[in-house]
Amino acid sequence: MSDADYMSQEKFEELTEELQHRKTVTRKEVAGQLEYAKSLGDLSENFEYHDAKDRQAANEKRVLELDALLKNAIIVEKQEGGEAINIGATFTATKGGAEMTFQVVGSNEADPIEGRISNESPMGKAFLGAKVGDAVTVETPSGAVQYSVTSIM
Repeated sequence: MSDADYMSQEKFEELTEELQHRKTVTRKEVAGQLEYAKSLGDLSENFEYHDAKDRQAANEKRVLELDALLKNAIIVEKQEGGEAINIGATFTATKGGAEMTFQVVGSNEADPIEGRISNESPMGKAFLGAKVGDAVTVETPSGAVQYSVTSIM
């Protein structure tokens, strides 16, 4: 994981809400399940107890991940227009005559199917700094793919 985690204000708020929920609601739910499981007796063969401990560990792991993400978060505003593609920019590019729209986002918000590409991905890295009219080559496992930047919105 990089030192900086780029994300939109919306994603920051979403992760903050998830963290609060896990620290308050989920922790209480798991603690209740542990207490109930302990009341059933022999812990060595108690499925409910082991399941609750696994849930507790998974929740605490996610709490630590969220704490780290939020601590290192850099809020990125959506870029409108501009001369070059930066994190937060939405742009169009053509490949073989087909026009596609992309937005460069932090890795936590990437969704290639929706056209949101991570700034850390090979594609995101290739487009960063590109200007309208630039030819951009993206190295993929199946070879180089050529794009042409048509607009920065």
